[in-house]
Amino acid sequence: MTESQLVYEVSDVVSGYGSTPTIHGISLDLVPGQVLTIIGANGSGKSTLLKALAGQLPIKSGRTVLAGADVTGLRCDELVRRGVGYVPQLDDTFAALTVHENLEMGGYCLRRRAAHLRISELLERLPMIGRLRHRHVASLSGGERKIVAIGRALMLDPKVLLIDEPTASLTPELSHLILKDIVRKLADDGAGVILVEQKAIEALAVSDWVHVLGSGRVTLSDTPQSLLEPTRLAAAFFGSAPAAASQGTVLRRDDRGDAP
Repeated sequence: MTESQLVYEVSDVVSGYGSTPTIHGISLDLVPGQVLTIIGANGSGKSTLLKALAGQLPIKSGRTVLAGADVTGLRCDELVRRGVGYVPQLDDTFAALTVHENLEMGGYCLRRRAAHLRISELLERLPMIGRLRHRHVASLSGGERKIVAIGRALMLDPKVLLIDEPTASLTPELSHLILKDIVRKLADDGAGVILVEQKAIEALAVSDWVHVLGSGRVTLSDTPQSLLEPTRLAAAFFGSAPAAASQGTVLRRDDRGDAP
């Protein structure tokens, strides 16, 4: 893999809250059309990583490159304009506004006609929210609100979409809808997706590559097929992963002939 193929490259990023880092030297790379999933036990640093990549937490050291341009340390709004969409786990919609108004907020920097055209595209692409466009978000179910949040993040047609635990507290049916019919299809249409997900088995089914985090570090990086081998996923989560992982070795995609 060459650098020109990467839509997003993260190198040795250190970040956290206050003066104490929570994530330590994390590196990853992403190509267009790929779902890269981050899994790990609670407290492993998954959400912190996404907040740092979204510009909501400072990057204390390391480098982030988007489509060949260094974007390290840019504010959230600047990253959005450059092509980074972000769907947080919580506070991801404006509850007092309608679905249509939430989409308009996502396209805040578009001209009115361009925004209306983009909303029409998204309502066709996400028919569930098309049926709900005039309802206030506060009246929607958790799954409906999450789809609205994803739609809002797509308004500026991001190159990279960061999604934090989109299936939290959702039914298996809605989880399947969001992961397979939305997240996977977004990647198939050319976006690069970094997905943080606690429902690991379901997430691996739509992923191209997986990083396992532990104590703010990448402890294992491999194909989803490999992690689905008996006992391997549990071992990666609970600290008895293979020696390469326990030593912090990251298996990069360009080091493996069978990797995507």
